[in-house]
Amino acid sequence: MPVVSIRSLLTGSVIFGLGTVTGLMAQLPSDSANRVELHRAELSGAEHMEMIISSAEYQPGELLRRHSHHGLEAVYIVQGAEVQAPDKAPMTLATGASLLNLRDIPHGGFIIAGDQPLKIFTVHVVDKSAPLYQFTDR
Repeated sequence: MPVVSIRSLLTGSVIFGLGTVTGLMAQLPSDSANRVELHRAELSGAEHMEMIISSAEYQPGELLRRHSHHGLEAVYIVQGAEVQAPDKAPMTLATGASLLNLRDIPHGGFIIAGDQPLKIFTVHVVDKSAPLYQFTDR
């Protein structure tokens, strides 16, 4: 059995720790903790923009915070759910529906009101230099 030196063990621990912190920092504070990034690429012919493909799942009772994006967001509802915005009647986001959120237009700001989680697939075409999410309270 090979002998592991303390130096190798410490080096591995530091590298692992830095990777963990970097991953956590990438999610804060301008990202959704529910988002799982699947792919990211520079947009051909528009080097200042990028395309980001993600999935997200929101459990009953969770808030999808009101936000906007510095570009376009196309959403496909993988699994629909009942949602409710403040002072509004509940509504259903149906499985198979699609949405298009335009540049800098706030959207979201609702809780998952039913007993089904909301599962979405998103494609963002956004400015590379800007955060993916711009959270707002209004």
